[in-house]
Amino acid sequence: MKQVKGLRWWIVILVAIATVINYIDRSALAIMWPSIEGDVGLNKEDYALIGIMFTIAYAISQSLSGKLYDKVGTKIGFIISIVVWSFSVAFHGLARSLASFSFFRFMLGLGEAGNWPGATKSNAEWFPIKERAFAQGIFNSGASLGAVISAPLIAWLYLLMGWQMTFVVLGILGLLWIIPWVYINKALPDSHPWLSEEERKFILDGQKENASTTGEVERVPGWGEMLSHKQSWAVLVSRFFLDPIWWLFVFWLPIYLADRFGFDIKQIGLFAWVPYVGAAIGSLFGGWLAGKLISKGWSTNKARKFTITLGGVIMLPSLLFTSVASTPLIAVLLIALILFGFQIAIGNIQTLPSDFFSGKSVGSLAGIGGTTAAIGVVITTYLVPTLTVTSYVPFFVLGAILVPLGVASVYIFGGEIKRVELKQK
Repeated sequence: MKQVKGLRWWIVILVAIATVINYIDRSALAIMWPSIEGDVGLNKEDYALIGIMFTIAYAISQSLSGKLYDKVGTKIGFIISIVVWSFSVAFHGLARSLASFSFFRFMLGLGEAGNWPGATKSNAEWFPIKERAFAQGIFNSGASLGAVISAPLIAWLYLLMGWQMTFVVLGILGLLWIIPWVYINKALPDSHPWLSEEERKFILDGQKENASTTGEVERVPGWGEMLSHKQSWAVLVSRFFLDPIWWLFVFWLPIYLADRFGFDIKQIGLFAWVPYVGAAIGSLFGGWLAGKLISKGWSTNKARKFTITLGGVIMLPSLLFTSVASTPLIAVLLIALILFGFQIAIGNIQTLPSDFFSGKSVGSLAGIGGTTAAIGVVITTYLVPTLTVTSYVPFFVLGAILVPLGVASVYIFGGEIKRVELKQK
């Protein structure tokens, strides 16, 4: 029977590739919006409403997807998610009105949301505790890489075939991903036929380091019991405040470049990828740094909090400086620094569900955290058209206000970051 060395890394790379596709699909509307709004007679307020429909669906689906992945497993869960979002993005090519764009965007949100609780759960299944933050960083770098690729790729496809066929091609790309996923992800680490016994032992033993000390099999708490623990709220509240910073740029960066500097789609394709290089580096660095600190003897609590705080320290001044950036080059370089800091912080926040809980609880808490994040995004998306009527300064000040609120919530609610001791029933 064949064995694949480092199989866990192949799994997380596939998840990262799914995330690349996810971000290409969600970025397409913003990048092509200057052309779409003229063709179908929509405006920036309509774009905000379409984005809100996506985010509402995303909020609903984060919690439902967490439960779905806990029920059917990560293999089937990812297939369901990517089929839904791939067909949804393809159907964007048929949209001709606010209502049809809103409907297809809603369906896209339902599908794409599953990627995040699914990835968190997959990393908890396939990686020992000391490697999870780095694995999460690889996954998050997929989001950044997708954003890097999306601007030039979509601009090129748009110039080649127009916005309608661009959406169709993107849908086909997602469906093709299913083939290697089904072939490689045959089973979990305890029974995967390609996994060497050495790697199997490394994964499974490394997952016991933060296990419950009661000596009993840990129960799987329901939503109500999970939310009764203060630590769960560290995940929910921090993501409510911090995730909107990322989405401010996912939704609005191309439109900011068009409004502030008069860019067309070709120019957006040339500039809009730059900030996400910073994000990709931050994803890997944040995961590597936390893992390195833990390997040097730092507690999980100290390593997580230090790294999350570092991300906040980088983001806050960068947001304020970007509010007065005078050229597009200065603006995108500062935004790259913002997203670098964001990914350092968020990658470690996204590992907190697997630090606090285990097994089938991880996907559920990650999903609820995604829901609270999406609620924060809905609020900020609704505010942006009003805040940016005459200037984008309030846009960046809003992001700066969110940073200390998000970082502080980890300290206020998280306490000592370690496995929650559940009462046995």
